[in-house]
Amino acid sequence: MRNILGLLLFSTTISPAQTMMVRISEIEILPEYLTEYNAILKEEAAASVEKEKGVVAIFPMSIKQEPTQIRIVEIYADSSAYRAHLKTPHFQHYKTTTLKMVKALKLIDMDALDPKTMSAIFKKQQ
Repeated sequence: MRNILGLLLFSTTISPAQTMMVRISEIEILPEYLTEYNAILKEEAAASVEKEKGVVAIFPMSIKQEPTQIRIVEIYADSSAYRAHLKTPHFQHYKTTTLKMVKALKLIDMDALDPKTMSAIFKKQQ
């Protein structure tokens, strides 16, 4: 809950004029590593959101019927926040530790269809 509140507070400080960077990572994990990979990914995602001001969200998930198919929605304040993220100890640990576990990786940079609403992405709660 604390992480969600932090996201909400941070997202309200982002100016609509600022260009957020959004990426979807499509990752296929070798089945024998799935449990270990998921644990490492959860740790990395939580550390990124908690420790990095420029990380708006890292939302890992798997395809329901294909748990080795991981998708991560990543939202950064801007491209410099993303570049800084790549240099952090927690990301470097994730990358080096999981390298042997990944069968395929595709990084897809996204454009918002309505950039004016990007800064309000986490304001609505259920």
